[in-house]
Amino acid sequence: MKATLAITLGQHSIAGVKPVNEDFYGALTPKGASLDSQGIAVVIADGVSASEGGKEASEIAVKQFLNDYYSTPDSWSVKTAINKVVGALNLWLCSQGQRQYGGSGGMATTFSGLIFKSHTAYVCHVGDSRIYRWQQQTLDCLTQDHRVQFSGERSYLTRALGIDTRLDIDFRVLELQQGDVFVLSTDGIHDVLSDAQIAALLRENDDPQTCAERLVATALQAGSQDNITCQIVRVDQLPHVNREEFYQQLGKLPFPPDLKAGQVMDGYLILRELNATSRSQVYLAEDTLDPSSDKVVIKTPSQNFNDDPAYIDLFLHEEWVARRLNSPHLIKMHERSTRHHTFLYSVVEYVEGQTLRQWMLDNPEPSVAQVRATVDQIARGLRAMHRLEMIHQDIKPDNILIDRNNTLKIIDFGSTRIAGLMEIQSVLQHNHIVGTANYSAPEYFQGARGTNRSDIFSLGVMAYEMFTGQLPYGEIEPERAHKKKFNYTCACLYNPKVPEWVDAALEKATHPNPDKRYALLSEFVADLTKPNDSLLANKHSRPLLERNPLAFWKGIVVLQAVIIVGLVYALAT
Repeated sequence: MKATLAITLGQHSIAGVKPVNEDFYGALTPKGASLDSQGIAVVIADGVSASEGGKEASEIAVKQFLNDYYSTPDSWSVKTAINKVVGALNLWLCSQGQRQYGGSGGMATTFSGLIFKSHTAYVCHVGDSRIYRWQQQTLDCLTQDHRVQFSGERSYLTRALGIDTRLDIDFRVLELQQGDVFVLSTDGIHDVLSDAQIAALLRENDDPQTCAERLVATALQAGSQDNITCQIVRVDQLPHVNREEFYQQLGKLPFPPDLKAGQVMDGYLILRELNATSRSQVYLAEDTLDPSSDKVVIKTPSQNFNDDPAYIDLFLHEEWVARRLNSPHLIKMHERSTRHHTFLYSVVEYVEGQTLRQWMLDNPEPSVAQVRATVDQIARGLRAMHRLEMIHQDIKPDNILIDRNNTLKIIDFGSTRIAGLMEIQSVLQHNHIVGTANYSAPEYFQGARGTNRSDIFSLGVMAYEMFTGQLPYGEIEPERAHKKKFNYTCACLYNPKVPEWVDAALEKATHPNPDKRYALLSEFVADLTKPNDSLLANKHSRPLLERNPLAFWKGIVVLQAVIIVGLVYALAT
């Protein structure tokens, strides 16, 4: 049976000697898939005492964070989700503080949060609230107070939500162990209780709720002059999946048999086979249960892999990705594909047209405008994926479809890397996924993870091939790729009609070093639209051997031939 992430939470807050409690706290343990994909959130906030709207700010920060965090795409990494949500919260508090109280910091609060996901804890922190970890009878403070202390008792916060539109969020990642205890506190506790006193109370009280109440009471007795709030979280259980149960779950649906025209499966009438490889079969079909719908494409797994859990997991992974994407340049799942399945298969929209590979064969000498339009459409699809922290990892001409309206659509998400899923431990540890070698970025062959720049490399290789019919680094053998020296060949050598400024853009897009590639897809498209003077200047400043090795060695050969002819002529006379 699957063991899910589980915690025990204790929390307590009082105004203390102050008339109003400006602290606020909250926690949320979601149900279902969100528990795996986004985890458990625990947050605490302390309204800045010098801020007129401090109480309101702390409450809004906690409530809005818990709402907005679970509204972010489940493909995002925890860090991305936190940065987006907390960043937006900060801007809103800044604007409201200015509007309601007529100055910056009118609504300001500290903010500290924990996200427990899979086997990892993610700490985010702004201000002087604190987060501690109690592990193996040792108390460690995981946060740093953003406070400057002057002589005497004077101090002020250097960072808090709502003070400045610019915000730096401290972020930390920790591996969880069952039995770990975390303490979140406002300064009403840790300003009067030492780490040793907090540790002693944790040692004496196993129950988180009892311990939270004791900490608050002890701080009050110690003379705390502020609001007093703490949360104590004990990690009771880490997620674990029994291997046998996991494999049984993967194999819950049987593989469909080879399908023939005229057969019906779950209401889909098979019209004809579109493609078949050793890994899958693809069929054109009609939805007999919805005669008004367009034709669909059904993809079925190959019987060769019916006992391969990794293959089945990736087959399901492709559908998971497709369901979360929304762009006219990305293939869409069929609207009715959620109906009950008696077999394992996926259903996507049917795109009547051809692949980019076929188009390239029919159009061997495209114009700059045609290549730019192609790159722009593919970039739009990739951009939609990158916004969700998805890296396609297998961009190539065979995975681009062109419909009758000349709209390009990216297909095949089987190799897609999803940041959010990479944070979840799984029974299956997939080997490093690399797409087709000729279009894969060099960093893959060195064992590095793909980034958006890896997809830009693949797009650049396709653009180069459209202009020249060749590859910028020649044919690449996967088993030897990690030893290959990637020396760029000028596109102009294969096609003299390619403008130098276009070649400069292609070279940058396909640079072997990802740090020297375009950081954004829009930059690549822009440099294919008009010359980038700085890119051209950089290209001209490099030695001929570096920017065009083939032309350099051809020049050497010609020079040698001239010298030899001259010597022969001199000897003859």
